[in-house]
Amino acid sequence: MSAKVDRKLWLGIGISIVCIVLLLLKIDFSKLLEAFRAMDCRYLFPAVAFTFISYYCRAVRWRFLLLPIKKTLMDNLFAATIIGYMANNLLPARLGEFVRAYTLGEKERIDKSAVFATLVLDRLFDGFTVLLILLIAFFTVTLPSGMEKVQRGLVMGGYVTLALYVAVIVFLVVLKRFTFLTLQFIRKLLRPFPDVIAERVIPVLGSFIEGLRLSSRITDLMALFLSSLVIWFFAVLPVDMVLRSFGITLPITASMFIMVFLVFAVMVPASPGYIGTYHYACVTGLGAFGIRDEKALSIALVIHAINFFPVILAGFYYLWRDNLSLKKLRLASSQQES
Repeated sequence: MSAKVDRKLWLGIGISIVCIVLLLLKIDFSKLLEAFRAMDCRYLFPAVAFTFISYYCRAVRWRFLLLPIKKTLMDNLFAATIIGYMANNLLPARLGEFVRAYTLGEKERIDKSAVFATLVLDRLFDGFTVLLILLIAFFTVTLPSGMEKVQRGLVMGGYVTLALYVAVIVFLVVLKRFTFLTLQFIRKLLRPFPDVIAERVIPVLGSFIEGLRLSSRITDLMALFLSSLVIWFFAVLPVDMVLRSFGITLPITASMFIMVFLVFAVMVPASPGYIGTYHYACVTGLGAFGIRDEKALSIALVIHAINFFPVILAGFYYLWRDNLSLKKLRLASSQQES
């Protein structure tokens, strides 16, 4: 493992520990156990089912993103998606994205850089869908009095994220349409730095943009947009199911509000599996609706478990079925990242 990954890993572990300590300091464990005892487990089965439907819809959207390169098999796409998300739960520095691209590239005999480029588009579609969820939640959810700072903070985060995504899209459009001029401009910006940096960055950007393609057919673009909405609809439903399992009935927009917190949480450096940051964000989001810390943490633990353990089990099944090794995939993906 590289020194870069080591630094990310230790930074993430440190942040996770801080979040865990902050949670434990305000938890009464007897009340936490009481909340678990009152849980209705019947809601967990549809929650897990909805989670896997969301992953399958991700594979469908990925298929449309890959159409300009190759018409890929859904079985390979779904297996690579599950393996990639399993790796994100187990490996540091979000290596799961590289694992996902490498797995599909091997199975479909596609250039890995081109596959990874489609995952950048995949994340951009996710980003704008989450921003849409954020806007809907902001305009429809009424928080209790005293939570105005939380609502303002969420809106500010939305504006920052929107600005970031707009900047990324503008950069990609300019890089795609004026590749040579943009690469020359970036080379000039990198002149104050050692030559080795430009020698690594410029070829990577050139290879990346060469693989960045998007279908120009209106039907394909509409399918990408609609599949993004379906993905996040089924991603929000498990949150609603878990709330109901603890006897909490809130509008679906409340689950959307909590999902935005969880999305922001996985952006923060953390230990593998987002332990600590995920739970702290979920407890914070639930606290906005007056849910006490102990019940909020029990809900956070169940939501995390639903998104953690089933995909890991499914990922190991696909590794076994396709005679793959997570260790080999990690090493190959690390080499690809570097």
